[in-house]
Amino acid sequence: MKKLLPLIALGLAMASPVAMAKEGAVQCGNLIYAGTKTSECFSDEFLSTVQQKTSITTERRFKPVKLSSEELFKFPFVIMTGEDDFNLTNKERKNLKKYLENGGFMLASPGCSNKAWATAFRREIKRIFGKDGLKDIPMDHGIFKTIYTVKTLKLSHGGVGKLQGITHNGKLVVAFASDGLNDTSNTEGCCC
Repeated sequence: MKKLLPLIALGLAMASPVAMAKEGAVQCGNLIYAGTKTSECFSDEFLSTVQQKTSITTERRFKPVKLSSEELFKFPFVIMTGEDDFNLTNKERKNLKKYLENGGFMLASPGCSNKAWATAFRREIKRIFGKDGLKDIPMDHGIFKTIYTVKTLKLSHGGVGKLQGITHNGKLVVAFASDGLNDTSNTEGCCC
């Protein structure tokens, strides 16, 4: 979780300020996409940790939000995760592009490092952004120095991971890891 805090904090800090809850807390969305697909294992504990380690006040839980809905634009930060292959609808693709190009930030990773999901995510991003799609994020990027200094992304099952992202107008709008970022120590009933 420590290594994800810079991603979440940077995403929340850089996101559009319009999407504040009544209490002044930032609302964070859990995307529902391709019909009924959504994350079941991404821990809300990340939001509590962001509040403890930064000056960013967040809602206590990720809120479900349909990628195809106008409600999406109320959330400055969203997560997208899941398992298995999927295809976004044309409406979802258009909404995601508009969301990211207008101040939104998305953190994406497959549940349980599911290869089929990671492949589907890359395919959908390429359909939306073409050659301006995912690019490697170098370890000297500011995202790795926002709260903690992260020098390497060690994987729990061994090896070193990497992040890829999409930048729009000089701002990182998507952070993607093909290895699951799920905080399974704070979830129940997950496959990881």
